[in-house]
Amino acid sequence: MKHVETQLEKFLFASRWLLVPFYLGLVLALALLLVKFVKEFVHFVPLVFTAEGGDVIIGVLTLVDVVMVANLLIIIVFAGYENFVSRFDAASHEDWPGWMGHVGFAELKMKLIGSIVAISGIELLKAFMHVESLTNEQLGWKVGIHMTFVLSGVLFALMDRISADKKGHAPE
Repeated sequence: MKHVETQLEKFLFASRWLLVPFYLGLVLALALLLVKFVKEFVHFVPLVFTAEGGDVIIGVLTLVDVVMVANLLIIIVFAGYENFVSRFDAASHEDWPGWMGHVGFAELKMKLIGSIVAISGIELLKAFMHVESLTNEQLGWKVGIHMTFVLSGVLFALMDRISADKKGHAPE
């Protein structure tokens, strides 16, 4: 019976490699975001010379928004792969990001919610630039959704803090 258990555990452990196609798909999505960034940039360049200041700011915020989503994808791909599939060989990469290899699930969760809050904040700033074209209901929804993300981030941080405090003060 122990042999069956050992084989089952090996099979379950190997199943983590089924996540690799998901991460490869996210890398392809990153390439699509690059296409979106280039498209937005090409659209933005003539605006700099002809548009009003508010439209230029919205153009820059749109570029920042795409970059933030790309950063979010990189965090998910690298940290997710390393946490759930296999470790990277950091020693063979001289320009290895400092956070790689040190991001556990709790830190990954905080980076994700922080990125989502930042992306939501950028979208809210873009909405505020054209606040006159929004109804009160639309603006209320945008602010409400953003505040939900902010509150979620605060609650995640609080839960992690409480969890860490309990681990640090656990009886021996």
